[in-house]
Amino acid sequence: MSSAAHTVYVGVGSNIAPREHIPDALRRMADQFAPLTVSPVYTCPAVGFDGAAFLNLVVGFDTVVEPLALVDTLRDIEARCGRRRQARSGSRTMDLDLLLYGDRVMDAPGLRLPRGDILRYAFVLKPLADIAGNRRHPVNGRTYSELWAAFDAADQPLQAVDLPV
Repeated sequence: MSSAAHTVYVGVGSNIAPREHIPDALRRMADQFAPLTVSPVYTCPAVGFDGAAFLNLVVGFDTVVEPLALVDTLRDIEARCGRRRQARSGSRTMDLDLLLYGDRVMDAPGLRLPRGDILRYAFVLKPLADIAGNRRHPVNGRTYSELWAAFDAADQPLQAVDLPV
């Protein structure tokens, strides 16, 4: 295990009691990884299934925990927030996705870095650009601010939400 800390970014989403579960998940992450950099919170419709709108944000922090172990920790936090893993698409109390682990590019069972959702979904890219706009995507080299400026979000409406976190 490397002793150098890496800056990581985690997508956070919930559409079941999100005003309860998101602050809970952030407290649990802060207990292990403080300080956290927390993006604004956005609401958007569920994608790929019929369900309540999601609240989404991105959290950044530094860690020495290796990527696969970090994913295990995130799964544990999801479970503590009431997440029951079923079908890939569906409503959930908490969804924590490792988006970036420094500049690491990785394709392992259960983990691909950088996560493809960054370039696919407004609810991931916008909050990431909010807190890491000058950082560069490790594959295409563009900053997250540049990627957001070029992103066609016409069919992925986002609305900022006031959620004390």
